[in-house]
Amino acid sequence: MADIFVSENKEKTKNKRRVSSPFSSLLYFPSKVEFVSKDSEEEIVLFLRRHWITNIPWIAVSIILLFAPAVLGSFPILSFLPGSFQFIAVAIWYMVVVAYTFESFLGWFFNVCIITDERVFDVDFINLIYREITDADLDQIQDVTVRLGGAIRTIFNYGDVIIQTAGEVPRIEFTAVPNPDRVAKILRELRVEEEVEKMEGRVR
Repeated sequence: MADIFVSENKEKTKNKRRVSSPFSSLLYFPSKVEFVSKDSEEEIVLFLRRHWITNIPWIAVSIILLFAPAVLGSFPILSFLPGSFQFIAVAIWYMVVVAYTFESFLGWFFNVCIITDERVFDVDFINLIYREITDADLDQIQDVTVRLGGAIRTIFNYGDVIIQTAGEVPRIEFTAVPNPDRVAKILRELRVEEEVEKMEGRVR
């Protein structure tokens, strides 16, 4: 069954590979995604980020902060400062806004979840110089749970996929990913395929 799933999805995603965007939240069998510890024969089945709608809060805050100096210019808040100092204060403000926006974008772009035909990975981007990578083999997966609640998550079909494992890290969580039911189903089918391959290997 899992072999059928993989072969069918490879055919279905040939066209998606041609048009897939590097900013997508969900990619099936991406053709241009690599990572450091990937084995030569290992194939990426799913590449996930948080759903794009989760970016709306920080985008809204960035827009508000961007226009704040123009709005506050109507009030004599910085009138006690010389003109040159007022300019420097506004410039520093915009630098902070740009830094906040850039860091928020990087946090979304580089916090990724990867499912291959052998392992699952959860990459947590903390900042430019620090990240955490958690991984587990498919045969270590004991249970897969989908957590989907709230009107927004239901309407836009995104939620959390919680993976219980028998590895060093007992719990791996894919947060706010698109189509969580589909992701969980793929994980279960890949786990079954891995178990079948192990059984066939013992017979040989």
